[in-house]
Amino acid sequence: MTQAVQTENIELELSAVIVSVNGFEKPEVLLLSKSGQDLQLPAGPFDPVHHATLELGLRGWIMEQTPFTPGYVEQLYTFGNRGRVTIKGRDAKRVVSVGYLALAYREDTAKSPAPAQWVDWYRFFPWEDWRNGRPQILDTRILPALGEWIEAAETREDHEDRSRRCAVCFTSGGGMEWDHELVLERYELLYSARLVPEVFRDKGEKAPPSETLVPGRPMRHDHRRILATAIGRLRGKIKYRPVIFELMPEQFTLLQLQKSIEAIGGYRLHKQNFRRLLENNRLVEETGDVAKKTGGRPAAMFQFRKEILSERVAIGVKMSPSG
Repeated sequence: MTQAVQTENIELELSAVIVSVNGFEKPEVLLLSKSGQDLQLPAGPFDPVHHATLELGLRGWIMEQTPFTPGYVEQLYTFGNRGRVTIKGRDAKRVVSVGYLALAYREDTAKSPAPAQWVDWYRFFPWEDWRNGRPQILDTRILPALGEWIEAAETREDHEDRSRRCAVCFTSGGGMEWDHELVLERYELLYSARLVPEVFRDKGEKAPPSETLVPGRPMRHDHRRILATAIGRLRGKIKYRPVIFELMPEQFTLLQLQKSIEAIGGYRLHKQNFRRLLENNRLVEETGDVAKKTGGRPAAMFQFRKEILSERVAIGVKMSPSG
């Protein structure tokens, strides 16, 4: 027997994490800036009368709120935690958001007029960028704060649970290696430890001094959680699907491709191993053109070999950090 669900106080929202790589080195997300509010993702309510599908509704909101015309789009996750959007008074509703990931290449000089703006996603998660080595913030701010949180546990079971979560997410002991895909899990842990400003806003509490929190720009509602989900999904997906080429121009150098993958993944790749993988998997092919503005010798231009999509199921850049 199926029980009907009361929907009068539930609103279905569509939100988009729109990603691009600026200059092949800076992963950016397209956000909206409204006076007096934190940055937020493009989003709007689903209209079952005028929106034939959820995706078409999302594309409509993106084009209405930004100068961006979406190309590659995939559904990300459904976010429905109580209190994720605070609406008070008689019109209070439970807002459930269906998140989407959208990828696009844009010219380095392309800018978006206000209120839309492209923002480096590492401004929200500075501990996720390992391209220049282990982020200093881990040892100076995050791990000490998490250590205090662990010791503040009231029961042995809670102490063990906190220790385990910190070890898995932040490799704080146990000899574990950093897992670059656990972006959401790390943010959730910092939220649980009351080390990000969103937790105090969500609970209606006064936020403590900023120096007691970990650095990282907050976002409106739970949009930083949605962004973390998208980053983790994209980092995992580039290992088995050629989605990185959605972020590239038609022609590119191998160095530009490598830097773009490093920007998304947050770590450096071994150059020779990377090029050997491209050659063995026949992911790209030369175009016959060369790039002259490289600061050195002219570099050969390549393009994604689309025929590979019909040749195998799992293709991507299965690369490990260079160490």
